[in-house]
Formats: sequence, C-alpha cells, structure tokens
Amino acid sequence: MKVLVGLSGGVDSSVAALILKQQGYDVIGATMSIWGKDGMALKSGHKNACYGPDEKEDIEQARKIAEQIGIPYYVFNCVEQYEKIVLENFKSEYIQGRTPNPCVWCNALVKFGVLPHMAKLNGIDFDKFATGHYARVEEENGRYLLKRAIAPNKDQSYFLYRLKQEQLSNIILPLGGYTKDEIRKIAQNNGLEVAQKPDSQDFYDGDYNELLGIDEKEGNIVDTQGNILGKHKGIWNYTIGQRKGIGVSSTEPLYVLELRKNTNEVVIGPADKTFKKSLTAVNLNWIGIENLLKPMNVTAKIRSTQQPAEVKIIPNGDKVIAEFEQLQKSIAIGQSVVFYEGDTVLGGGVIDSVQ
Repeated sequence: MKVLVGLSGGVDSSVAALILKQQGYDVIGATMSIWGKDGMALKSGHKNACYGPDEKEDIEQARKIAEQIGIPYYVFNCVEQYEKIVLENFKSEYIQGRTPNPCVWCNALVKFGVLPHMAKLNGIDFDKFATGHYARVEEENGRYLLKRAIAPNKDQSYFLYRLKQEQLSNIILPLGGYTKDEIRKIAQNNGLEVAQKPDSQDFYDGDYNELLGIDEKEGNIVDTQGNILGKHKGIWNYTIGQRKGIGVSSTEPLYVLELRKNTNEVVIGPADKTFKKSLTAVNLNWIGIENLLKPMNVTAKIRSTQQPAEVKIIPNGDKVIAEFEQLQKSIAIGQSVVFYEGDTVLGGGVIDSVQ
C-alpha cells in the first residue's frame, strides 16, 4: 500500500514516516509550502511556529529526513489556498472581535484537504494519507471514528474534529498509540537529527497585526457598567480571559470579558466574571454520530489544553446548546468546542455565544 506522509520537518511527522516505512508501506513524503510573505519585517521571533519565514529551513530538514529514511519527497506550493482558507478567516474573525482557531481550519481544509489533493493533481499515486498527529482512527460498523491519543497530554483530536468521513476513511495516524518520549526515543535510536527538535508552539509567533494588515481603531476599555477605564487601539489586540497587557491600572486583577465590535469596546472585569455556564455552537461537524437528534450527556473541551468537562448538549436547529455541569473560565467566541463520548470525538462546532 502506498502512503503519502505530510512532513513538516519536525520529529512527529518524521517518525510517522519512519514507522510506516518499517511496517512495510510504500511511503512518499510531501510538504506544503504556505509562507508567501518573504520580505515582511517581523516584530518578534518566529521560531517554533507552523507559519513563518523559517519554513525554508523546515523544508530542507524534511528533505534530509526523507533522504535518510529512503523515501521520495515532494514540495507543493499551497500559499494561495492557505491564504484564502486560513488567513482570510483569521483576519475576518479577529476584526469582528472573535478569537479564531486557524489550526482547526488548516488541518481539515489544507493539511488533510489541499495537500493530498495537490499530490494527486501532480500525478502522485497513493492509497492513504498520513500525518504525525497524536490521535487515532478506528472503524466501527462502517463508520470511521476519531479517538483521543493514548497519551492525554499530547492528544490532538481537538484540532481534527472537522474531518469528514471520506477523509477519515483515507488517513493513517501512526502516533496515536505512542507518548512523545517514545517518539523522541525512536527518532534518536534511528539517528534522526530532529529527535530533540522543539515542538511548534503556535500558529504564528510574530505580532498578529503583521498578518491582519489593518489600521489602528481607537476605542474605549470599559467595565461591565459601561464606565470608561482606558483606551485601546483595536479590539483584535485582545483575547477573552486576557489579564496582562490590558493597559488599565487597578487594585485587583482585571480580565478581558467581552469584545464588542458594534461599539468598538473592550469590556473588562474581575476574575469571577470570566466564568460562564453555557454556550451555543454553530457550523457543526459530526463524526461519531450522524447528527444530534436529542440531548446527550457527554464531555467537551473549549480549548485544546483542557481536560474534557461534563456537559449536556441540546440540539437547537442547526445549532447546539452546551450546558456545563461546572462553570467554565474564559469561553472565547470564535474558538471551537469539541464533544467527546469517552475517547471518541462525537463532533464539534464554533462557539457563537456564551451565557
């Protein structure tokens, strides 16, 4: 069986390709080139990020790994598609005072969409597509399920919840049953020089204003009663739950509670005001079930790093209302909520409102 592996130049994708090669698959390596802003002056560092000018170094690293493993290697220019799918959404959401998750859209539509499609267009024949994500895919009763990785601290199923059945039926995730330490050890034992390479920490490590490319828009920083406490230069410079760098002096810690696009206001308040009981999600994608037809008691994550929390999900037309058993801190509109039943990803959607 021929497997196309998405190589990033990091240890995870490198070991994924190595494992598949050792298991007897006919492996082909491929990298998507997405950085199209050469010459842009960065205001901060750009290492350990998925999107940045050091992409050339990562591509050369991936090329070396492919050569070392003994597999053919290709690079595909996906700049136009990435900018249209990921960056335009990123910009649109931030301008509206929402907090997008570019990694979610990149995975579903670019890494697992554009990249294998580009390979096919360029005449590369393969049966399955693989990456170095920490998650598992299993088939049960004709349905493909996405499951959490064995290592909870590395599980990346949250970022993959938008994958469709057709995509899941054609992918292999070799790392779902390993810990990160085991993967690094495999890399070291096989002489891969990326064995100790740091993980990518974020989508972009520079100043987000560099990507947004918009002028400052001064507005008021207010409390929950509407009292003006300070000024801001754009609501997109703030995120829900933010504490540091707000620019307002206070005897108690203050947090960003809300970003109001219509009035161009940043609302701040004390810690207790950051907790919410429920949310409404839109733009849903279901994996573990065909659709949500009745209320279910499941668990959910409102950010990738948290442990799943007990929640009741209730269908509401093309939306879902999620009522948490315990109050949740700093639920950000625009981020994703992902629903789980045990280790199985039921599905998820984009947070549209909080209550």
